[in-house]
Amino acid sequence: MAATKTADETLGYEQARDELIDVVRRLETGGTSLEESLALWERGEELAKVCRRWLDGARARLDAALAEEDDNENSGDEDAGEE
Repeated sequence: MAATKTADETLGYEQARDELIDVVRRLETGGTSLEESLALWERGEELAKVCRRWLDGARARLDAALAEEDDNENSGDEDAGEE
């Protein structure tokens, strides 16, 4: 299990998303045993967490960039009023 955690941490968003899509397709298609279905479900949950971490990180970076842009615009407004 530890090897899977380490491998999941190195997965890029697109890789995790593509594998998650494959897992969902396999589950929707059926034809797997209960044990295989449970293993696929668990894998899908892990992949969803990887995707969520990537998206949360992207959101944080976007929010930081927007906040920095706002700060730069606001400090520019203050400088304009001082002249």
